[in-house]
Amino acid sequence: MAGILAPQHSNEEAARAHLEAVRWPDGPVCPKCGEINNATKLTGRPGSKSPVRTGVWKCRGCKSQFSVTVDSIFSDSKIPLHKWLFALHLMCSSKKGVSAHQLWRNLWEDEEGSQRGSYRTAWFMCHRIRWAMGQEPMRSMLGGEGMVVEADETYIGGREKGKRGVPGPDSKKTPVVSLVERNGDVRSFQVKRVTLENIKPILKENVDPKTHLITDEHTVYLFAEDILPKHSTVNHGKKEYVRREGAFKVTTNTIESYFSLIKRGNYGVYHHWSRKHLMQYLREFDFRYNHRKSSDHERALIALKCTSGKRLMLKTPKAADK
Repeated sequence: MAGILAPQHSNEEAARAHLEAVRWPDGPVCPKCGEINNATKLTGRPGSKSPVRTGVWKCRGCKSQFSVTVDSIFSDSKIPLHKWLFALHLMCSSKKGVSAHQLWRNLWEDEEGSQRGSYRTAWFMCHRIRWAMGQEPMRSMLGGEGMVVEADETYIGGREKGKRGVPGPDSKKTPVVSLVERNGDVRSFQVKRVTLENIKPILKENVDPKTHLITDEHTVYLFAEDILPKHSTVNHGKKEYVRREGAFKVTTNTIESYFSLIKRGNYGVYHHWSRKHLMQYLREFDFRYNHRKSSDHERALIALKCTSGKRLMLKTPKAADK
């Protein structure tokens, strides 16, 4: 495995100890009864015909046995834990993402240069990690009094021959709407079409009504002024890209910059995102952008703390956002 950064990325015991320290900062937590730091770590007897699995604990309260991987994205996985942590670190530290094929080469190449394991396994690991990235608790609303949120839409997909301008309802491209708070977080949403019916609930549920909203000249945002009365537009059709209004600039350059990052990842790293998995990739890019000021190590720790809870199933990755 190339590019080892820390002991938990190359050693199974170190990886387990690291995960226990992150998930259980106050001691082991029983997933059945919820008791904290009231468990005994089991060790096998020498010569026993039924050895105890590594990392198993027994709760003194309910007597159930568990490990740190229970009730997490690592649950029931036969992949060594240090490979999981290395994959998570790579996904958190790669600005435009890392492809499952690249991950497969990094994790399962032996000393002779032969590939072991399965590309499908690496692909599914990535989707589980993306799911965890989307589970981070966030503020209920973006913006607020005196704050600016930029909103815009883009279309994910390859070029369509013979078609120019904004993609229509029959387009193979998928619309994505994003909201970015200046110097703050971003939230992205996959929609069927960029219509008032689809956009208005997103704005209402995610942007504080006291926020100053800035968009381009798309008319759909003008009809949302009843929920966001402070609204300014920049007219790209007339080659206007920035102007000053009072203490702030009227521009959508921040959200355009974020879209360029997504598209460079899409075209250059992943090459193609299907509609049924698109929301997973948006979670990944949103997570890295929202923690852009953290170090790679800090970002990986934050993601690791989000690995608890629902476990994405291989046969139904398209249901990840349900």
